[in-house]
Amino acid sequence: MNTITLTRSRLLAAAAVLTIVAGGVGFGIAGLATHATPEAQAPAAAERKILYWYDPMIPAERHDGPGTSSMGMKLIPRYADEGGSSASPGVTIDPASLQRLGARIVAVERGALSTAASATGSIEFNERNVAVVQARSGGFVQRVYARAPGDVVPAGAPLADLFVPEWAGAQTEYEAVRRTGDAALTRAARRRMVLLGMTGANGGNTTIRTPVAGVIKTLGVRQGMTVSQGQTLAEVNGLGTVWLNAAVPEALAGQLRVGTPVTATLAAFPGETFRGRIGAILPQAEATTRTLTVRVELTNRGGRLRPGMFASVQLNQSSRDALLVPSEAVIRTGRRTLVMLASDGGRFRPAEVRTGAEGGGKTEILAGLAEGEKVVASGQFLIDSEASLSGLDARPIGGEAQASKSAKPMPQLAETVGRIEAIGPDSVTISHEPVPAIGWPAMTMTFRVADPALARGYRKGDRVRFGFDQPTEGPTLRRIARESGR
Repeated sequence: MNTITLTRSRLLAAAAVLTIVAGGVGFGIAGLATHATPEAQAPAAAERKILYWYDPMIPAERHDGPGTSSMGMKLIPRYADEGGSSASPGVTIDPASLQRLGARIVAVERGALSTAASATGSIEFNERNVAVVQARSGGFVQRVYARAPGDVVPAGAPLADLFVPEWAGAQTEYEAVRRTGDAALTRAARRRMVLLGMTGANGGNTTIRTPVAGVIKTLGVRQGMTVSQGQTLAEVNGLGTVWLNAAVPEALAGQLRVGTPVTATLAAFPGETFRGRIGAILPQAEATTRTLTVRVELTNRGGRLRPGMFASVQLNQSSRDALLVPSEAVIRTGRRTLVMLASDGGRFRPAEVRTGAEGGGKTEILAGLAEGEKVVASGQFLIDSEASLSGLDARPIGGEAQASKSAKPMPQLAETVGRIEAIGPDSVTISHEPVPAIGWPAMTMTFRVADPALARGYRKGDRVRFGFDQPTEGPTLRRIARESGR
């Protein structure tokens, strides 16, 4: 009994010793992890401070630590040193994040902007080629021919036989007067027959015929009915030509011109092209689809083009030189138009631009960018969310140097020389040389004209020296003169 007790006591003592030893070892391991050497502590001290975690798709959401957002996307950190005061305006995104965003960066370049546009349309009757058949005098329908609306008939096709009592009376009177031998009365009786619409002695019977070849649109004559003078019996629409009515987007309204060549293709005639020119631009826009209707008259040989057929339309307009960016690079907010500028070192900043025409996947830049600058063509919406999250303002049009980091204060009037590209009612577009006074690079820009008389007498292609300032309304032309030597 005592032996057992002693043995048990020794075991308990040994266990206590092991516990103390294990505790000491554990404390030693913990001490190594907590009290690292100065060399091991250096990387931790140099780590960037994280303010919060967020999802670029939902910039308003902020989280205290890593994880996933409400959309299930992996959160990324927002560092305290991003966009510091010493850095140029913009947000910095590392190459790995750019690759994950699928960002594609392209240079702003000058090229040929094709203003050709595609539209859809349908074949319609040519409403200018409608013949109305009316009764010259009142009478009775004695016979009708097998006609119905929609029938295609040749010119002179019979529609109905009429008996006109007034004609029969006029013919009887004429024959009676003629037997008297009185020439004057005979001429008067004949004249009366002509005024009644008679073309000869027919006993009051006449056949109503179609004056032109085409399709019967309406037919209002039936056997046994009574017709009155001037009553419309039928309408016939010619098919020699048809209208192609095409719906063109409202944004292209300024480019439409009467006489512009048009080509059309129809599913009914694969591989065949129909050509024409814009004959009219209808004055009213379609409010629901925001389109304008352009009318093209097409020759309809053999009557193959039938009203109601669907057509694909190509407006063949010329190309011109312009400053271009991919259309997908443009961000339209409803209040303004932006692009995302890309700078060296992975820095990005939104820039406000003024856009012009679009074509071939390219958008014309009228102001706000210089040739050679780089913009983000895909993934820009996520970068823009990052910029908005940082409270970063967009670069205004003409508000800063676009190719120089050392812009000088704006003088009262800035001067340079350039070539006039276009003249509008209250604006002038000029491809100008650099403006050293304000740090602007060479670019093509549209200037407001405060006094329309200022641009009077100038034409596209003139080389001019001009001065401008920048009020809140935008760059405004104040003086202009032809450059000497021209």
